[in-house]
Amino acid sequence: MAEDWTSSEWTPLSARASFASHRLIGWIYWDPGALQRYAALGVDMGGVTYIASRSAPLAPAGAQVVAAAFYSISPEFIAASLQITEQHTTYEAMISARNDAVVAGLQAYVPEICHGLASLAEPLWAAADALPVSGRALFAAHRQQARPADPLLSAWLAVNCIREWRGDTHFAVLTAEDISGIQAGLLHNAFLNYPKDWIPRSRGADDNDVASAYAALESRGLAAAGEINEAGLALRAHIEQRTGALCERAWRVLGLERTTQFLSLVEPVGDRLVTRIDETAGTEWMPAARHRRVN
Repeated sequence: MAEDWTSSEWTPLSARASFASHRLIGWIYWDPGALQRYAALGVDMGGVTYIASRSAPLAPAGAQVVAAAFYSISPEFIAASLQITEQHTTYEAMISARNDAVVAGLQAYVPEICHGLASLAEPLWAAADALPVSGRALFAAHRQQARPADPLLSAWLAVNCIREWRGDTHFAVLTAEDISGIQAGLLHNAFLNYPKDWIPRSRGADDNDVASAYAALESRGLAAAGEINEAGLALRAHIEQRTGALCERAWRVLGLERTTQFLSLVEPVGDRLVTRIDETAGTEWMPAARHRRVN
């Protein structure tokens, strides 16, 4: 039985499923249909809508709570984004607009997966419901939302819950390694071979922030002369492996047959969904949905 598989067997399968999840979810943050719906609510700034739409279930708790949950995004930008949103609309309206855009987008961009994905709604929610909530605030906020009758949207939301659980878990691993949000961005940037310092700067870090983060990493032997070194890359690889090992849990609950079904649906269209991001935002956004680049 799949549940009897060892970690060495589940690790690559769950890593594929996690990566596919990022691709199934990530396009929505820059989707023109979503942005048009947010603009109709009075919120028409892309970065603001990313913060507001993703954090909407948690946002009523306040900007500091959202900043804690998002970990590596500028708290000042989060606070400004939520303030702008609250001046124009409600978080419930943002969620509704996002959900409408999800269904429309999936049907337009990847129609061939819609029926199969919808058929997985119940088992995907069973997997999400089996995950422990402790220490995972963003996941918990998403999971307690009302579940829609539309099975396609429901399945997508379940995958998003599982993805947010992974994100919360990843941030817990970073916290245990005493890696700050900006330091995490620098390590991830080097790990993916992204343009110099792109990830932390895209999340609101300025020159002083980046310099301070490098200095802290250098003091631990993880960087030198403003560059992440081999020790830093090794730590980032360890963080990724530790996150992956902890996050096998959801896919083990889903089981081999359904995880394989999920992959058979999403993996073939993953590049198409990432191309949506490339065309609407650029080729660096949503780094979690992208392969490591070769130097």
